[in-house]
This record gives sequence, C-alpha cells and structure tokens, in this order.
Amino acid sequence: MSEIVELSSLDLRYEGHRLRDPAGEARLLASISERGIEEPLEGVDPPAGRLLLNGFKRCRAAKKLGIAAVPYVSLGGEEAAGILSLMRVSKDKSLGILEQARFLADLLSIHGMNLAEVAATLSRSKGWVCMRLRLLEEMSPAVEQALFGGRFPVYSYMYTLRPFMRMNAAHKGSLERFVKAVAGRRLSVRDIELLAQAYFRGPDCLREAIEEGRLGWSLQQMKDVPEDREGCSPLERGLLADLQGLRKCMERVMAKCGDERLASRAFFAQANLLSGGVLGILQPFSERMKEFYDRSGRA
Repeated sequence: MSEIVELSSLDLRYEGHRLRDPAGEARLLASISERGIEEPLEGVDPPAGRLLLNGFKRCRAAKKLGIAAVPYVSLGGEEAAGILSLMRVSKDKSLGILEQARFLADLLSIHGMNLAEVAATLSRSKGWVCMRLRLLEEMSPAVEQALFGGRFPVYSYMYTLRPFMRMNAAHKGSLERFVKAVAGRRLSVRDIELLAQAYFRGPDCLREAIEEGRLGWSLQQMKDVPEDREGCSPLERGLLADLQGLRKCMERVMAKCGDERLASRAFFAQANLLSGGVLGILQPFSERMKEFYDRSGRA
C-alpha cells in the first residue's frame, strides 16, 4: 500500500548502488513533468528513518521539478530484508547485474549474512552470487565509478572489455586507462568496440593516441582498414567470413548466457552437454587463434 511522503524525509545513502542513465533520466523527467510520478518509490523504514532503495531517478526528477511529496511503498522495517525483497521482484523491475553485485556485497559484509544464506533466500545458486561478487572484485574504483555514474556503458564493459581480461590481453591498470580515456565521450557501442580493438590489439601508436584523447583519429585509423576481399582467394574469403560470423556468434552466446529467463531443466540438460563440448576445444582453439593472429600481424 503506497503513501505520500516528503521527499526530504528519504535517506539516499543507497543512491550510489544504482546505475545512472542520463538519457533515460531525461526521458523520465519529461514524462514526470507531464503526468507526475506514476510508480511509487520503494524503501525500508528502520527506526532511524526511511532508506530509499528503488526510485532514485524519480527522486532526482522530483527535485528538479520542485515536487515536495512523492508516492512511496515500504518494503518493511529491516534493511537486509528490504534489499532481499527488492532483489526478488519481478523481472520487469529487476536490478542490473552490477546493482545486484553491490547489494550482495552489502548483505555479506555489512548485514552479516553468509553466502549460502543469501543464495537460499534469493532461490539462487552460490555460483550466481559469487559471479556477481567477482565482477566488483575485478574492477578498480575508477572503473566502478565510471560504470555506476553512467559515463561508460555497462554492455561495453561486460561484452567488449572483460573478454580481453579473460584472455590475459589486459590487466586492471590498462583497463582503467582505457575506460578513463573513453568514458563520458558519448561514443556508440560499436565505436567503443573499435577503440578497444585498437587499444588492446593494435600498435603502440594507437594505444598512445587513445590515452591522449585522440579518439576521432584512432577511430578513423580503424575504419580505414580495407574491407575489400577481391584480392583474396576463395579459401581466404571463406575464412574471413567464418571469422566474422564466429565473433558475432560468440558475442550473442555471451550475452544470452546471463539471461535469467533461461530456466527449464530440459534446456539446461542439453546446454550442459553442448557447453561441455565447447569447453573441450576452447584451449586448442585459443592457441590456434593466437598463432594465427601473430601470423597475420606479421604479414
């Protein structure tokens, strides 16, 4: 049951746990200016006062529009229970994976819950919890700040930058330098992907140019790579097409594997067999790709 509360009564200490989205926030501001706040904010009500957990974009929009009172729903009087309740809500209101990670870290480090207890309460596996905690552990504070501040796309971090880390092509320091150079420049996901290829796979001159902020020049160098395959033999054109298709397929698989809608036992039984087969050839495939990459780079 929602109630109307004073905006000034809300404790915003969890605001940093939620991802910023400047473009989405601008659209929300326009919507609220026309129709008001239609969906209540959510929080918990411990004795010390109301702690807001969900609705920070609406809260900021209300402040900009001079709205003093907002609709609010309490998730209870206990902080940890409120966080767990928020994490169990329906998928259309679910937290992003990094937001989940921050709340999970708090449940373990601040609220005294253990891994098994958190996993059981959320009806998740321990692996599900550990994977999210590792996301935060592998980030530097600067990278985490850029992601949560909405200055670098989470999608680009998850599916463009992290694969470089897993392939030992980048360490935390170089990843941080790349994010600092690119964050806040309003680049498309495709442009960030090109710059990452240049930074982690390209020559030193491209890496230095990106760190110096010469992103336009660096992008042009990458886009100038010829795509004309007329000078290639049929075998070569076929391999180029296979490599292009392979990369797109790998990106799709990585994106889909984290989808929480994957739930049926029939699916997981088949997926386990197929993924096991992929893992069986992963090491020789990786070695062959590294050899081929070095060979093509010397040509």
